[in-house]
Amino acid sequence: MRSGQTNSGVSVQAIAGSHVVMLGMDADEEARPGLLGFAVHRADHTEDEQYWLRGLRTFQETSPHPVPGGLVSTLEHPVQDFLWSDFTAKPDHHYTYRIVPLYDRPKSLRQGPAVELEVHTESESAGQHAVFFNRGVIGSQAYARKFGNQDPGQDPAALRWLSRGLEEAMIGFLRQAQDESFAIRAAVYEFTYEPVLREFQSAAERCRDVRIIYDARPGPNKPVAASDRMIDEVGIRDLMVPRKTNLSFIAHNKFIVLLKDGAPVEVWTGSTNLTLSGLFGHSNVGHIVRDQGAARAFLDYWSRLENDPAATTLRPANAAASPNPPVPLPAGILPIFSPRPNTSMLDAYAGIMDRARQTVCFTAAFGVNQTLAAVFAEDKPFLRFLLLEKPGETFDQLTEDRDNQIAIGAFLKDDFLSRWVREKENTLSRHVKFIHTKYMLVDPLSEDPIVISGSANFSVASTKDNDENMLIIQGDKRVADMYLGEFMRLFTHFRFRNIANRQASADPAERERAFLAPNDSWTDPFYQPDSTRFKQRELFRLPAAVGAGL
Repeated sequence: MRSGQTNSGVSVQAIAGSHVVMLGMDADEEARPGLLGFAVHRADHTEDEQYWLRGLRTFQETSPHPVPGGLVSTLEHPVQDFLWSDFTAKPDHHYTYRIVPLYDRPKSLRQGPAVELEVHTESESAGQHAVFFNRGVIGSQAYARKFGNQDPGQDPAALRWLSRGLEEAMIGFLRQAQDESFAIRAAVYEFTYEPVLREFQSAAERCRDVRIIYDARPGPNKPVAASDRMIDEVGIRDLMVPRKTNLSFIAHNKFIVLLKDGAPVEVWTGSTNLTLSGLFGHSNVGHIVRDQGAARAFLDYWSRLENDPAATTLRPANAAASPNPPVPLPAGILPIFSPRPNTSMLDAYAGIMDRARQTVCFTAAFGVNQTLAAVFAEDKPFLRFLLLEKPGETFDQLTEDRDNQIAIGAFLKDDFLSRWVREKENTLSRHVKFIHTKYMLVDPLSEDPIVISGSANFSVASTKDNDENMLIIQGDKRVADMYLGEFMRLFTHFRFRNIANRQASADPAERERAFLAPNDSWTDPFYQPDSTRFKQRELFRLPAAVGAGL
């Protein structure tokens, strides 16, 4: 949901997902002089609690030696940014946020008129779309504080914290199959997380109708050996449908269709492999669609895969069943299935992205495909955000437009300015450590946002060769808000670490930038036209037409 208020020249827009509330602040010419930042107070009406929210940065004048990794009240050490997010929000909660501008000097802070606004976070599990993101941040100050950087695989509490409901949602989806009126059809890639395999086994005992297509192609870096060991250990070989043809390709799907009385009613999809790494290590999303049309499309796709067809047979069938989207996109849900006869779907994704008017948010685990990189290389008058596992071969193109904001997976390997503690490397994952999601958001803050999400890596192989699925969701602001909050959570997390790791070896004068500014000079870049910070403030602030009516 989105809400906003203004008071005495300060405006705030809240964009609430399920676990994230983004606050876009703005100050006019009269409210800006002497502004030292914003304090943020949150009243939680659902749990009957209230407190000043906390941050990491301090004034050097009042806190020159902060506790490493410690948090400080924003009432004493305010937010010096015009975009700040509450990453401690909970789903389906009613909050009142009070944003207070602070003025004068660090040792003599004066509160300006506050802006208050009501926020109700989205439920993860209710509605047509249920969206679950894990944390994806083993390397974080929060994990270091809470678990002392111990191995998460040795602590069930750490795994629950990292899952943040993703594992529980997947298990809950399978447990809906309560009796013989239900059936399950699944297509999986890596299939080694024993608790979920046992949930499939339990579902099969209840409903007597569970079938699972899995990647059984042998070869280096293929998951079949590990999957087969766990399948036999759990004893579900009779449920499995091996996918073996076209040995150089992969069956990369991660979806589950729930049927009731023979009809498909829901589908679970997204980027999450059924592994320890997928659920708890690198970033992932599980997305439930409660739409019979979408569920039917996935079931039909499953049926096309069931007999292990060659790509030459499957490509035209998939293209006929899920043709490239028309322009402009229709409102609603549009599934896209691979392999396809050619790479024209990549051109379609590029065209959707190129028609953006406000912003684009894009995640990539294996670099950005050349077709999409060419669009990012074009100069646009607005910011576009990329969240990458690694730079990739087209990275130079991505930096051609200075308004492309890029964050790359990282963790703090060293103590930095004695302020932040060293963080733990993701030991649950090997090939992909940080960013495993595959989604694109186009103009997510508009009245007609586009969310594209699924299993495919926006690559030639994922379009033309591999078994893959994607969802194109047009015009659903609730879904866009949930995805945008999680995207910006991880973007902010990794962008900070990119900067901090560079500054760790800088001279002492450069390191002093880790402290808050003792005056309003921090606001200057946000009011310099055409600067990236100016464009960020303009993107997230309360729209003028909305603010004028409050």
